[in-house]
Amino acid sequence: MRLRDLVDVSAAVAATSARGAKTAALAAYLSSLAPDEVPVAAAFLSGRLSQRQIGVGYAMLRDRPPPAAAPELTLAEVDATFAAVGALTGPGSQTARRTALHALLARADAAEQDFLVRLLLGDLAQGALGGVMADAVAQAAAVPAGEVRRALTLGGDLVEVARIALGEGLDGLRAVRLVVGRPLAPMLAGSAPDVAAAIAKTGPAAVEWKLDGARVQVHRDGDDVAVFSRTLDDVTARVPEVVAMARALPARAAVLDAEVIALREDGRPRPFQETSSRFGARRDVERLQGEIPLTSFAFDLLHLDGEDLLDAPLTTRAEALDALVPAAARVPRVAAEDAGAAAAALDAALAAGHEGVMVKALGAPYAAGRRGAAWLKVKPVHTLDLVVLAAEWGHGRRRGWLSNLHLGARDTATGGWTMLGKTFKGLTDELLTWQTAKFLELEVRRTQGTVFVEPSLVVEIACDGLQASTRYPGGVALRFARVLRYRPDKDASEADTIDTVRALSPIID
Repeated sequence: MRLRDLVDVSAAVAATSARGAKTAALAAYLSSLAPDEVPVAAAFLSGRLSQRQIGVGYAMLRDRPPPAAAPELTLAEVDATFAAVGALTGPGSQTARRTALHALLARADAAEQDFLVRLLLGDLAQGALGGVMADAVAQAAAVPAGEVRRALTLGGDLVEVARIALGEGLDGLRAVRLVVGRPLAPMLAGSAPDVAAAIAKTGPAAVEWKLDGARVQVHRDGDDVAVFSRTLDDVTARVPEVVAMARALPARAAVLDAEVIALREDGRPRPFQETSSRFGARRDVERLQGEIPLTSFAFDLLHLDGEDLLDAPLTTRAEALDALVPAAARVPRVAAEDAGAAAAALDAALAAGHEGVMVKALGAPYAAGRRGAAWLKVKPVHTLDLVVLAAEWGHGRRRGWLSNLHLGARDTATGGWTMLGKTFKGLTDELLTWQTAKFLELEVRRTQGTVFVEPSLVVEIACDGLQASTRYPGGVALRFARVLRYRPDKDASEADTIDTVRALSPIID
């Protein structure tokens, strides 16, 4: 299949805001593909590569060659080139990557070039991610959408689920099971302004300390242990402490949802940057383990010795977790019948140096890959995970640094970003130095005084609420926003949506 056919479908999808029209266009295209073309097409139309990452940033895509006069690329050729580029390592690999990519782009016409660059930069913005693609796969395969969503929950990867749906049909989808060793998308939490609002939504709940660490999914099968990040990357080699914890459990097979965090000697958390630095390190792990040890705390159990627990209520999963994992290796949790009990748990978490609590409905199953009202996070200040869209050059003592951040929330209706305001508060000299270098790597374009970047960096922002705004397209702006930290453990697709922002706090005129 020609790449240009996919590009035209992507353009048609981006041109309409109607979910049904998007779904129909994608389904018709997927139905026309050969079985071996489906995974690549599903990946590209979902806004990612089938290889996930191949080590390409904006700097490598500067000074692109002139486009070809006519389209000639196929999906298979493009995917093979991406795979080859991603496999390049060692001295000279950056030059080899650039050469291979420019050779590919030279064979792409103008529309194809534009699509490929946006795809590589994670900025497809066609409004066809997540649920729309899942519905399109169901329609193309003529199977119930619920069967696709369940397979996606267990398989964790839309590309693989698309291959199964269009290649094997309903029987193939129903055969998908949680596989120990294969990560599945984590369940996500919504936000509540306080514990009273959270309990009002959940009813009697489990209230857990919210640790300011790195989320992991731990799979054990016999003596084999695999640990995955929240973005489903294999991080086993980085966290030997988690591997040791898993191997010590009295079970043959288990899948745990957990948090890893660096603690001080008195048991209080170290700064998040230390946890993030240690968790992200790929070298000298043995030395770093002695300098910044990680402690793991499990908070959910998804599988135990051949039995999937995803559909079981939280009460059942919690009982099984308590029987399997020692208390010292579990996130502290209490049952709360009312807001008073939940507030006491919040006070205890804050006193221990942690950032808040998670309020979880007792009867809720584990909804992998979805965000809803069954899990609600409560912090003493409003915090949002937003994406940096641009930055302005600083003045005075910040001259030479990119300082004032343009902040955006995800817009699920368009697949793009809604700007909510700017801030330069909370940035240390160390952060200014780092982000200036990083933004220049991610630069997309610039105007006088402002550098626009690939929307891929997630930053956690604290604010005092929202105010009505005619300046920004979403109609609201952040009040007294300040930077808490960057979140390298989060993908831009996990940033908060404009709908979440609007629901977080009353808007002040």
